[in-house]
Amino acid sequence: MLNRGWKMKNTLKHQSTRVGYGEGLVELGKHNKNVYVLSADLTESTHSQEFKDLFPDQFVQIGVSEQSLAGIGAGMALTGKTVFLSSYAAFSPGRNWEQIRTTVCLQKTNVKVIGSHAGVSVGPDGATHQMTEDIALMRVLPNMIVLVPCDAIEARKATIMIGKKKGPAYIRLDRNSAPIFTTESTPFEIGKAQVLRKGKDVAIIGCGPILYECLLAAEELSKLGIEARIINNASVKPIDEATIIKAARECGAIVTAEDAQIAGGMGSAVCELLGEACPVPIERIGLQDTFGQSGTADELLEHYKLTAPWIVKAVQKVIKKK
Repeated sequence: MLNRGWKMKNTLKHQSTRVGYGEGLVELGKHNKNVYVLSADLTESTHSQEFKDLFPDQFVQIGVSEQSLAGIGAGMALTGKTVFLSSYAAFSPGRNWEQIRTTVCLQKTNVKVIGSHAGVSVGPDGATHQMTEDIALMRVLPNMIVLVPCDAIEARKATIMIGKKKGPAYIRLDRNSAPIFTTESTPFEIGKAQVLRKGKDVAIIGCGPILYECLLAAEELSKLGIEARIINNASVKPIDEATIIKAARECGAIVTAEDAQIAGGMGSAVCELLGEACPVPIERIGLQDTFGQSGTADELLEHYKLTAPWIVKAVQKVIKKK
């Protein structure tokens, strides 16, 4: 089920997805003393503080050393711990990708990489902190699960789920507060996509908070006589092949949307799948081979064409290709 207030954006509660991560950590800590959280000097910003306060013996402050964060975390995991690495996505996996590749993925260690403050919605921090390449970086790694939750509730579910599952995983989180439009009963499962809205004319596939813009776009499209199927593809890897192929066959056109580089991102994963299984016209919403810049989250999302009106235009364009 969805929070039906999503049609009126200002009526919804707003929270950052990192809040859900912090809540999920606490829930895991209550039931598993083998859960450890390592921080690279960003405890409060990544919402790891409450876990630290409640379970100080299960928290390690590494400091500003992201390579050590990955290496030490992998070593702890090899002793039987479930380890979460908390930092900004620009630094982890941005700065320690090789260590994640070699000590986490190659060894299949039970390490969960949490990349917060991803996307241009970080806002005033500018291009150096607006990690938009992380989906591409992480989904190419063998053995790595990649999840991009759409709101705080889904982020909590994703955190708890990977905490109970053995092996490497990555969760991408946002800094900016965004509408909470799922509910506790909304399904979430690794390897499964959820159809949030039925439609037969086009399928819009999104991940992360931009998915709310997809829902808004669908409402505008409906007024134009176009019924869009909205798919939450939070599980970028493993991807739900069956749901996406079915959408392509039934709708005949696809639009993907993400606050990330379109090269190698979630949209690329969809294109790779459908290019082999069911080729249809596709338009991708995302960063078009460019870095971000400083500005408010709303200004940047509009500037880089990541909002509902641009999704509507992409749908109108792709439908003409059917």
